[in-house]
Amino acid sequence: MIRIASASKWVCPGCMQRSGLLSRPSIQRLSPLRKAYISTTRSLNSTLDLDYTRNIGIIAHIDAGKTTTTERMLYYGGFTRRIGDVDEGSTVTDFLPAERARGITIQSAAITFHWPPKPSGEQTPPTLDELKSKDLPRSAVSHTVNLIDTPGHADFTFEVLRSLRILDGAVCILDGVAGVEAQTEKVWHQASIYRIPRIVYINKLDREGAAFGRTVKEVGSRLGGWPAVCQIPWFEGGDRRFQGVGDAVSLQGLLWEEGGDGKTVKMSTLSTLEEADTAFASELKKARIALVELLSEHDENMVESFLETDGDHLAVKPIDIINSLRRCVLQPNTSLIPVFAGASFRNIGVQPLLDSVINLLPSPNERSDPEVSIGSAKGGLQSFLSGELVVESSKVIVIPDKKKKQSKTSVSAYSAPQTALQKLEGCALAFKVVSDAKRGVLVYVRVYSGTIARSANLFNTNLNLSEKAPRLLKMYASDAVEVPEIQTGHIGVLVGLKYARTGDTLLSYPSFKTGPPEPINTLQLRPINVPPPVFFASLEPHSLSEEKHMHEALALLLREDPSLQVTVDEDSGQTLLSGMGELHLEIARDRLVNDFKAKASMGQIEIGYRECISEPSPPVTKIFDREIAGRKGKAGCTALVEPYNPDEPYESSSSSNEVDNEDIILDETRDGNRITIIAPGLGSSLNNTPSPTLKSKPSTTSNDLLPSHLTLPLITSALYNGALGALARGPKHSFPLHNTHVTLTFSASSHIFGPETTPSAISASSRTATQAALKHLSPSAALMEPVMNVTISVDEASMGAVIHDISSARGGHIISLDDDHVASHADAPVPIDVSRIYAPPDPFGDGPVSSRDTDSGGSGGSSSSGGSRSSSVNQSRSISAKVPLKEMVGYLKHLRSLTGGRATFVMSVDRFERMGAQREKAAMSAMTGL
Repeated sequence: MIRIASASKWVCPGCMQRSGLLSRPSIQRLSPLRKAYISTTRSLNSTLDLDYTRNIGIIAHIDAGKTTTTERMLYYGGFTRRIGDVDEGSTVTDFLPAERARGITIQSAAITFHWPPKPSGEQTPPTLDELKSKDLPRSAVSHTVNLIDTPGHADFTFEVLRSLRILDGAVCILDGVAGVEAQTEKVWHQASIYRIPRIVYINKLDREGAAFGRTVKEVGSRLGGWPAVCQIPWFEGGDRRFQGVGDAVSLQGLLWEEGGDGKTVKMSTLSTLEEADTAFASELKKARIALVELLSEHDENMVESFLETDGDHLAVKPIDIINSLRRCVLQPNTSLIPVFAGASFRNIGVQPLLDSVINLLPSPNERSDPEVSIGSAKGGLQSFLSGELVVESSKVIVIPDKKKKQSKTSVSAYSAPQTALQKLEGCALAFKVVSDAKRGVLVYVRVYSGTIARSANLFNTNLNLSEKAPRLLKMYASDAVEVPEIQTGHIGVLVGLKYARTGDTLLSYPSFKTGPPEPINTLQLRPINVPPPVFFASLEPHSLSEEKHMHEALALLLREDPSLQVTVDEDSGQTLLSGMGELHLEIARDRLVNDFKAKASMGQIEIGYRECISEPSPPVTKIFDREIAGRKGKAGCTALVEPYNPDEPYESSSSSNEVDNEDIILDETRDGNRITIIAPGLGSSLNNTPSPTLKSKPSTTSNDLLPSHLTLPLITSALYNGALGALARGPKHSFPLHNTHVTLTFSASSHIFGPETTPSAISASSRTATQAALKHLSPSAALMEPVMNVTISVDEASMGAVIHDISSARGGHIISLDDDHVASHADAPVPIDVSRIYAPPDPFGDGPVSSRDTDSGGSGGSSSSGGSRSSSVNQSRSISAKVPLKEMVGYLKHLRSLTGGRATFVMSVDRFERMGAQREKAAMSAMTGL
């Protein structure tokens, strides 16, 4: 909401024309102190309706203004009494020392505030039906906003992923000068995977060279959607100073005082604008006509509203446009993207953006049913809790009978008992773990069903154990308030959990020892995928006495950030830390040394190479016969290793025709390798609940083939883990294997030796047989190096030098320039014709942005045939290339020196490629120093 200078009242720009002023207490009447604000929030949270709750995130490319915009949101919401500055290190959400020193966001921060500011005194908010009857938007009532500020650097992609996993909506911020950048496309695509409704906010329109119209075109071409321009920039004076925005929804001009804190906003009607600024009023009418026309193409209700006004675009009610925008945004696979304008650093445009967050983005009640898996079945959480989801199983259930000793009954499907479901008090997803120096380990959770109460029994379905959280917190960045419970749809923090990790599903169930019964104990919410690391560096403790403390600190760090990995070289005993990039490892080192007080040093950053084989091995059978932990273990296994190309149809060199498909009990691809397990005669005798990778078959053979202490899932898991262990070290240089297919054959008659055959012995035999097969191929093994997809943003003048450096000095090859960029996103249902996108003219360009500036495959005015962007040598261009990762180590410093500090780049792993003999020799010489 916005306060008018002439009256201490709050108004919604989207409904001003229709409903007039809405009385609101001034923001100064709320306590400006954060503690008082938090205490007020704590007393009201327990009674908040989910309809008045928003879980949103701020996503964008680095340096687009995410944290700056967040600071203004907190200030106008009454959470802070002053506006923090990123350069001064005084922001609320960037509270880590490393964040304030570098001026970037490293870890996502959760914070809760109210918008519009909550009036003093307890008041019962009106229902949504009451608001609808009065033609008022949702922003007329105070809402609770749970906001997460995410990082923009490519090295912290996992931090963005786990935040997106639990969000209901997102605000994507674009730099008005740079437009849609590479990392913007990446996070937009990640949000599309989770089907998160989004709106776009074009920031930094006060900077020289800002081009709102060009950026709108890029939203269509690069993000694969139709931009619905809800606001246009308002420039004033001969220097074209950015002073405010024109609201196409309410047909009003919003003018901010220059140099002010942004609280005072002057509003002008269309008639007033026609007298004071004819050109701007005319453009505002065009924006309204284009908005109504676009909505009419996507929403039938808008067509009816338009016809009720006898075809007058300007007469359509603002509340009808808001409702139409909301319906379009909430549609699955929507292609409509609302676009707003502002300059957060100049305190312009943030309050209307907050109104749009409330009016357009969904509440937790409006999101689709969360996806869960129960055993091998998948479905919606509410469907399972209501008993509608039937869980498929081939488990043999033993039903006791009074007359008979026992009777076995085989079932193919069953659902959870209603009595057990009624005892289920809550279901939550742990999406983040943080080690706090004062409070201990904090586990951030999103509650999807029920309530998580203080000291409740929490069953971890991933680890199959129970814990208790003695304290529950509501986080306000680095501050926290203790709460008695966390309700459905809200985000909170559990304190005191010893084992919970990122991605774990937590169930609140009364029974602490046994936990919930089957199949509830296998319920898992959709997990968070962890991208593979590509950089690694060695870690050395300062002394042997410090080694234990270093590994304890590493365990805390890995629990906090699963995108980090730690391995120990068996030959040298060296500890290696792997991460997503140079900055990622640098931050990890700072956390180890400064936060966890580990006395250790980090070596130079190295490349995570892989090994591959070029020919198949002969079948190798190994019998493991050795004591394991004081107990005799004996088991056998046969292994065959072959090259594997996931992009080509696979044809095994073994006699696959002789293998019955029912005997293949597992066929899975992981980390670029394929593992197939064959168990002759056992494939159709499942006697336990199968894992998701096992094929479910009817029971046709006897269970007498297996000893009583072994089940087929146990055998499969042991064989699979043994093969994975063998693939972790290549036969030639001890790098992990890639593009390798392992076929394991396990025979009940020749590889089982009674009670001596334990799961650990089976796993050891699998690993030994696979290693022996790989040893045969040691001479032909070769190194593979990661090749990166690199996108470089560079100005026109430096583009030639950068292209030459990539293609010659670094051995990469150029894929495309931004002229050839075509957006192809899974979330775009139809191709976007950029020539049909409305965009206002840019005052700093050579002329209005039109269809001639951008062809259908362009990127918003970047056509080589002309246009404002291509005519200026200072305009940013985008280069897409594939470059070996080794050549990208330290590239940022080189790129800055090459371009005068004006270029940036982002990269992601494309694939691993086999190295030539000369390149492999040079890489090994660099690693060994010989």
